Amino acid sequence: MKQYFSIGELFIDYRQEHDLSQMDLSSLINVDVRTIQRWEKDITLIKPDKEKEIVEETLLPYQLIRNLNANVPIPTYYDFRIRKYALNKLNNDLPNAFWLKDRMKEFSKRIRTIELESDLEVLKKDLLLQKNNQDLISRNVLSRAIELIPELNLIIMDDFQNYSGHSIVLPLSYDVYLKLKSREIRDTEITVSDLVNYKTQEKPVFFNYDFTADCNDNVFYLAHQYLNFFKNIANTDYEFCSYTMRYDSFKINQQLGLELLWEDSIQKDSLGLEFHPRFYTGNFNNYLSKE
Repeated sequence: MKQYFSIGELFIDYRQEHDLSQMDLSSLINVDVRTIQRWEKDITLIKPDKEKEIVEETLLPYQLIRNLNANVPIPTYYDFRIRKYALNKLNNDLPNAFWLKDRMKEFSKRIRTIELESDLEVLKKDLLLQKNNQDLISRNVLSRAIELIPELNLIIMDDFQNYSGHSIVLPLSYDVYLKLKSREIRDTEITVSDLVNYKTQEKPVFFNYDFTADCNDNVFYLAHQYLNFFKNIANTDYEFCSYTMRYDSFKINQQLGLELLWEDSIQKDSLGLEFHPRFYTGNFNNYLSKE
């Protein structure tokens, strides 16, 4: 993560990350290009009533904008690759999985089940960033997954009702899981007919399509709800799998008891990614049973 000390510095890097000119950014957030120039030179600050619009268009975390858009900015770390901020260097990395388990009784009222009518656009925008602008699962697949497992298809908002992260989980038939595992199909090829009611399956399969949040606190609250679901089905013989491009998730996946099955070096080379996209499989039973 890079530490930012001003809103101007953040906008310069945002434009570079997304290959935008000052004119492009001014059109995106509906301001005059001279306003962008003044912001980037730290001559003027963003008007408070403009902050929310900027957050909605750029998906920069609201707290990040608030911290830097001040006469005395609060230095804040941010990573454009995973859209995550931290107030200090200690919180840059994902928390230890065992620390998460120690606090599983804590929860947040800011989490709810995804509502497609109101949430789809922001989810699509964030998923395109997370998936490096690749194809996404269809609206119908997401809609059916929400119906089948509302407990795992979640969105988290900040205290000001700005989008802050989500989890998307697809309950798959075992045959489709085997095809994903053997790389016969890609996750974007999953159809509505591939989704099943996990309660009727001899061995349920849960495919983690995406899990992201804009800071460790929100990662924790999503993970709390996520892991409680699996704790409640601990006596079930299930399979959990995940295909992830996040560079920071190696260690926590191992701590959760998941096995790295394969890495996709072709994807890494073609997308210019720093780390190989990876496919994990297993379950959380050992992790959740340990004291």
